[in-house]
Amino acid sequence: MGVRADGPPPEWAKNIVTILVRPQNEGNIGAVARCMMNFGLTELRIAGESPPISEVGRSRAKHAQSILDATRSFNTLDDSLQGLSLAIGTSGKRELGEKTAHRHFLLPNELPKRIPIDHGKIGIVFGPEGKGLLNSELRLCDFLVTIPTWEGYPIMNLSHAVSIICYEWYAQMESSNHLTGNRRLDPMLRSRFRDEVRRLVSNIPLQNHKKKSIEDTINRIVMRGLPKDEEISRILSVVTASADSFDR
Repeated sequence: MGVRADGPPPEWAKNIVTILVRPQNEGNIGAVARCMMNFGLTELRIAGESPPISEVGRSRAKHAQSILDATRSFNTLDDSLQGLSLAIGTSGKRELGEKTAHRHFLLPNELPKRIPIDHGKIGIVFGPEGKGLLNSELRLCDFLVTIPTWEGYPIMNLSHAVSIICYEWYAQMESSNHLTGNRRLDPMLRSRFRDEVRRLVSNIPLQNHKKKSIEDTINRIVMRGLPKDEEISRILSVVTASADSFDR
């Protein structure tokens, strides 16, 4: 069964939340829990419909039963992002043309390097097996990440993808090279910023698909800078004033 040490998970891991959107296979949910436990992560959320966890799922989880017992369920992805300062969407889809506006990806090893762990709670969002996250769901995320795979078969098993992302966090966070800088972002400010950007862009006289592309771009560029509360507040004041000027 392997040697296991007693003790709490790493402090940094308490800020990483794994979110599964409409998972279809209870065995995969159990396997995800096991992968999380391998790397010290303990908080699992499920958004949308999912199968009940029976002995099949629990047997796949092995010694990660506590993660399954504490799993929280939400009706929608948007609901599951409550209390988070940052949401990271995952996708294995590579598309061409205008659709690439929604898929500007980072690589798994870039995430821990770019995001200080004291930024607040960070959600890593995984879509359902086979289909992945919809564009509308990717738009709710501040960063996008993809795992490089052979183009002949790019879509990974859900638990394998979770394992790779968790490994990168663990490997880099357990080293002494990760820098922190008190960059926690209030989740309410994040939500207000996204709402005000949406309100501003909605007033621009363009086609809807172009508005969505502009909205995505503004959100991603600003959030890639990992703004602190006072910084996002300043940006928010400009966005709000601009949106108000359209409403007059």
